[in-house]
Amino acid sequence: MKKIVVVAGETSGDLHAAGLLKELEKLNQGIQFFGMGGDRMKQAGVELYFHIRDLSFMGFWEVLKKIGFFRFVLKKMTHLLDKKKPDLAILVDYPGFNLKFAKRIKKRGIPILYYISPQIWAWGGKRIEKIKKLVDKMLVVFPFEKKIYEDAGVDVELIGHPLLDIVKSKTKTEEFRGKLGIRKNELLLGLFPGSRKQEVSKILPIMLEAGERLAEKIRSARSGGLKSIKLGISLAPTIKKDYLEGYLASTKLDYQIIEDINYDLMEHSDFLLVKSGTSTLEAAILGTPFVLIYKTGFLSWLVARGLVKIPYICLANIVAGKRIVEEFIQYRAKPELVAKAVYELLTDRDRYEKTKERLLTVKDNLGEKGAYHRGAKIVAELLNVSGV
Repeated sequence: MKKIVVVAGETSGDLHAAGLLKELEKLNQGIQFFGMGGDRMKQAGVELYFHIRDLSFMGFWEVLKKIGFFRFVLKKMTHLLDKKKPDLAILVDYPGFNLKFAKRIKKRGIPILYYISPQIWAWGGKRIEKIKKLVDKMLVVFPFEKKIYEDAGVDVELIGHPLLDIVKSKTKTEEFRGKLGIRKNELLLGLFPGSRKQEVSKILPIMLEAGERLAEKIRSARSGGLKSIKLGISLAPTIKKDYLEGYLASTKLDYQIIEDINYDLMEHSDFLLVKSGTSTLEAAILGTPFVLIYKTGFLSWLVARGLVKIPYICLANIVAGKRIVEEFIQYRAKPELVAKAVYELLTDRDRYEKTKERLLTVKDNLGEKGAYHRGAKIVAELLNVSGV
């Protein structure tokens, strides 16, 4: 029986790894998976030794404080390599850990497929030489990533973005808003504060206060016939509901926590407040206007500011190659600034509709559906499995 070690350390990595493995299982059912990930990977048949809820930290300082734990995880995973002797390693994003682990995998002669590239285009490409030495095959989701790797001499395949297959709502707008009790002329504001506690603690309070300030502006101006705001708050699978409720106790606005149907919330909201990351690309695919909010610890931000080499952090802006979405980062992540920007967009219907159109052009730049299947075929070829 073929064995594959699979390592993902964040919610998005867990999602994409699970999608890839399910497609691989359709091609060949005689494969054993083990490694690190989340509930979706577990459902896809991965024997988990570490869960993403214990692995996902935001910021340089926050990771540094957990260095002892990460050393333990690295040691344990290395021991599993020697014990289980996998035929292939699939590493999913999460470069801080995965590139260290890749060195140990390489020493043991195990082929390495890297799926969902580290953001080398954001960090100045310093990791690309390391990747070239360690990785046997790189699978990328953005066209511009393929060129970067090809120019560096890395064996790379563009499979397209898997979100094109995933991002879709389950209900119609009227049905969803009816379930939430959204009244006529009531605005639904969707909040996506992240999948890590550190993110939620810094970003959700800003979102909540921005919502309250926006509600005040709407009440005083009665703009566009709007009368009130209801908040729909996305609950990530790595965050417990009572943790979110601790921040919501003091809000003056009506709200509802949304679980498992976050794409419905994203598509059927009038506007979104979204933290940096995969959610910004999901919102762009669905075409719902949003602004990005991002805040981390001061030391982490200071280090990142010196390393990041691109003008945007929002994936929708990066893919578009221009600013479509306004970004409120660190010292600009102030509730009044956010509320002002959202209010101006909501009350300018022409600009609002043009923003929706521009967001949907991002979707056109992500390739075609079927990314998981294309990726699975490449994995199967690496394993030399039959029936492909």
